[in-house]
Amino acid sequence: MHTNHSNHINHINLTNPGNLPLNADNCYQALVSRDARFDGRFYVGVSSTRIYCRVVCPAKTPRRENCTFYPSAAAAERAGYRPCLRCRPELAPGNALLDAVTRLAAEAASRIEDGVLTEASVGHLAAELGISERHLRRVVEREFGVTPIELAQTHRLLLAKRLLTDTDLPVIEVAYASGFASLRRFNALFKERYRLNPTGLRKAQPHRILQRPLGCDLAYRPPLDWAALLGFLSARAIAGVEQIDGLRYRRTAAFGKHRGWLAVEPVPGKALLRVSLAPALAPVLPQVLAAVKRLFDLLAPPEVIAAHLGTIAAANPGLRVPGAFDGFEVAVRAILGQQVSVKAASTLASRLAAAFGEPIETPYPELRVLTPSAARLAGVAPEEIMALGITRSRATALVALAQAVTAGAIRLEPRVDVADAMDRLRDLPGVGEWTAQYIAMRALSWPDGFPHGDLGIRKALGEPNPNRVFALAEAWRPWRAYAAMHLWKSLETPLCLTELEPQTQIA
Repeated sequence: MHTNHSNHINHINLTNPGNLPLNADNCYQALVSRDARFDGRFYVGVSSTRIYCRVVCPAKTPRRENCTFYPSAAAAERAGYRPCLRCRPELAPGNALLDAVTRLAAEAASRIEDGVLTEASVGHLAAELGISERHLRRVVEREFGVTPIELAQTHRLLLAKRLLTDTDLPVIEVAYASGFASLRRFNALFKERYRLNPTGLRKAQPHRILQRPLGCDLAYRPPLDWAALLGFLSARAIAGVEQIDGLRYRRTAAFGKHRGWLAVEPVPGKALLRVSLAPALAPVLPQVLAAVKRLFDLLAPPEVIAAHLGTIAAANPGLRVPGAFDGFEVAVRAILGQQVSVKAASTLASRLAAAFGEPIETPYPELRVLTPSAARLAGVAPEEIMALGITRSRATALVALAQAVTAGAIRLEPRVDVADAMDRLRDLPGVGEWTAQYIAMRALSWPDGFPHGDLGIRKALGEPNPNRVFALAEAWRPWRAYAAMHLWKSLETPLCLTELEPQTQIA
């Protein structure tokens, strides 16, 4: 086990709330006050116990001389500390996109947390990010104090620890769901890092939650306007695929050969969302959780965004940009939303799902079909889609989009080259600037997407000229997608927002 302390907080500069220099003394003051704004931004290793904790740990505050601060859980584990069983570092909110010194480091860490290194190499990840493997290693080590492989190992172990604590999954299923290729490797690394074998951890947690379906909690940085998120998604819900029941969001899901359902709801009094999902999705748990985080924009730094946007965000700093659980689904929804109301587009999307989605059995009668895949729609004739009441131009656009996605010409997921993806989208028949910007906002998780020709945005600003709207929005970069959400929210009712493709496209 490594015991090198060279990567502690004294040697690594991190951005943080209020631009406070994150040196060891300030970290200790945040620890003393249990300042939740710093939760997940650094961890404290306590030499007297050889345990590392979150800043919000309820345990007695350790003496200053016993504390060493680390920029990541992986750095603390590299130094020989094991995670606290009380504050559970695996539940800390992740660093948001601009919390890191460089966006590249944040993108790499996010991909690693999503499990990309389970099936791909560091070189493959570097190629996807458009950099050399050596540069990727250097960026990750500088930012997080560990190598990409060490960062991936820590994410796997913390996910396994969560599953052992919160579920009754058999240990072998926990190992595979966490991304380990073998039970032997999992047991060995778990014991090496945490000085407990997996079975021993379960014995140490007599009050662990035994549950079927599988359940996990995801943390976020408050505030988060859950009601606004559900309101947005409810108006656009696809019948048979999605359901909003009170404060709970449910949907069907498919990842490769794995099919199932999931439900998401807030945990009262805590900055957590509880995710419940079908046991059949356990082997792809990291991908499911990554999709949930994207859908509900859980990596957003609300304080940073609200401070930058100023007046328009003052009334609702917890507003998020709803992302995409399935990027192709949102892109289809965007095309169907051209020049019709939100309600009409939802009706068309529901018809499309009923006609071309794969049937699935769930415990909920309302969830009965998977969203149509790109591969399925790529082989459909436009006339079959037109039979559902969809115009020829949109039917042609849907098939063209599906074929481009199936061929790999367009990737509808975060961290792609946004400019290139939008150019490819605009090249498709029936896809204009509004559609490309809307897809960028949601499917690509681009925080600066801004459909400046949108009727609702022009109405909220009282400015009919899209060119002047575009100029006004310059002050909101790089968070224009959030500005769009606040402008839409400012309308008298969410249903005033009709997703309209402007008649005149602005280049």
